[in-house]
Amino acid sequence: MATPKGSIAIISHGNQFTLFLLMFISCSSFAKTGLGYVYESTPFNRSSFPPGFVFGAASSAYQYEGAANKGGRGPSIWDTFTHKFPDKILDKSNGDVANNFYNLYKDDVKLMKYIGLDAFRMSISWSRILPHGKLSKGVNKEGIDFYNKVINELLANGITPMVTLFHWDLPQALEDEYMGFLSPLLIDDFKDFSELCFKEFGDRVKQWITFNEPFTFTNGGYDGEFLGTLAPGRCSSCPHGDSATEPYIVAHHLLLAHATVVKLYKEKYQATQKGEIGITLVTHWFVPFSKSALDVKAAQRALDFVFGWFIHPVVYGSYPRSMRFLVGNRLPNFTEEQSAMLKGSFDFLGVNYYTGNYAAHVYSHGGNMSSTKDSRCRLSTDIKGVPIGNPTGVPIFFTYPKGLHDLLVYTKKYYNNPTIYITEAGMGDLKNGTMEKLINDPQRVDFYMRHLHAVRDAIRQGVNVKGFIAWSFLDNFEWGSGYSLLFGLCYVDRTNGLKRVPKKSALWFKNCLEKK
Repeated sequence: MATPKGSIAIISHGNQFTLFLLMFISCSSFAKTGLGYVYESTPFNRSSFPPGFVFGAASSAYQYEGAANKGGRGPSIWDTFTHKFPDKILDKSNGDVANNFYNLYKDDVKLMKYIGLDAFRMSISWSRILPHGKLSKGVNKEGIDFYNKVINELLANGITPMVTLFHWDLPQALEDEYMGFLSPLLIDDFKDFSELCFKEFGDRVKQWITFNEPFTFTNGGYDGEFLGTLAPGRCSSCPHGDSATEPYIVAHHLLLAHATVVKLYKEKYQATQKGEIGITLVTHWFVPFSKSALDVKAAQRALDFVFGWFIHPVVYGSYPRSMRFLVGNRLPNFTEEQSAMLKGSFDFLGVNYYTGNYAAHVYSHGGNMSSTKDSRCRLSTDIKGVPIGNPTGVPIFFTYPKGLHDLLVYTKKYYNNPTIYITEAGMGDLKNGTMEKLINDPQRVDFYMRHLHAVRDAIRQGVNVKGFIAWSFLDNFEWGSGYSLLFGLCYVDRTNGLKRVPKKSALWFKNCLEKK
């Protein structure tokens, strides 16, 4: 497939008057009462948050870069997955071209600066700098040069790079050699890759994230309830896999890889490079389906099996008690040394949040064990037809800002009030209609207004939140949904050379961030 050229359309012919008007949108125009959550409809601007609070937008390498076979890059498990199982992608697409960020990054950085973003969260493609996954098998200098250019371009424009080391795109070579995260061999290879990044980029990158959403990677790639919808596509119902054991093994190795790399950074690089390192976790917020004691406990178990699975080890060095009880000997154990290494293994915590769920108790997992069923919870998005929040273009995601507020307060209370960055929050639209319709996104403006108010309220209650990173900067390849879901602040016109067009939400951010 030929790689299209692209351009930015900050104000383009045909929508010039519309965008001119959007520049003057009030920062509080779309504030309203959310379901079960009332917040102040005061104007939002930088002074609404503590000094130094960071506003940014996010991306990931496979979803953005394209140039899959260019510049010496080796294949990742997502290249293999999308080409081998195109039917598992809603529109049968892939990331071969994606947004062509590999060639258009300078234009995109200009657009970030135009909007007024402080930070850009990006990931480094492991197989772009180590095509065979291993340091011993050669470093791709073209890949190193590419990331140097991106980082330098961001900094030259006053934008801070926040870099994720692993955003799901494991080199295929390591999956072929020892089944990737199912093997403890992965830990040393991830350490080598991470150290290469620290050496090459750490003089300028001051915020590192080891892993993005280990829960999603683990359950989506290895759990039967998800039917292997994410790479590498293993599950009990798939040609290969065991949903009762593999998710726990993968998560265990991932956590040990995280702790190993944090230890390396702190002991060898942090003092001279003066950066910080953390991990990004995702969770929904879980509300008891009823006031019964069983449903209240179910909501806590649901949170334990998504959020606690990963935050409990990095804070306390162990898995949550409910997981140890319900999973039993299928849940690996940490040695005393591993537990000590995990405990406190982050300078900051990244939190990704999109929606809330109701959780009800169930008495049995139904005979087929899996990491999804082990919590003994039934999740739903409504009670008697009344949804938990306003619907979005993603059928399982409803706008529920109270959940973000409650999650932040919960994390402060039970996990030692860590420094937190909201590293993803956003709302998806179905790709349905003309560009003019899709760039007019008042519901996304409303989503961000309400969630930023929820964050501000949590800060007022003592939660140590330092920044808010929107998902995502551009519409992109949304994994199993392909290009059929649009989360971006900026539209990507795939019929017109991947031209970028700021949506109403991007211009709302621009207007708000200009105000002190």
